[in-house]
Amino acid sequence: MANKDDLQHSDQGNTIKDPDQWTTGDEPMTGAQRSYLHTLAGEAKEEIDEQMTKAEASKKIEELQEQTGRGKPQND
Repeated sequence: MANKDDLQHSDQGNTIKDPDQWTTGDEPMTGAQRSYLHTLAGEAKEEIDEQMTKAEASKKIEELQEQTGRGKPQND
């Protein structure tokens, strides 16, 4: 299974783009992002900036997933 870095640097068509490169990255975060951020922030005991863009929210989600261990595959 490929990791995120492999996907970002893949020459295949279905790569993961850096949020800073999203054409809609400067739009307000989505409702789904807001909801998930609040879940993660509650677990991490952090405050969330309600004015984040989609790109900022995506990066914050990744950061909080690292902190909380959410969104990671469980090793059996």
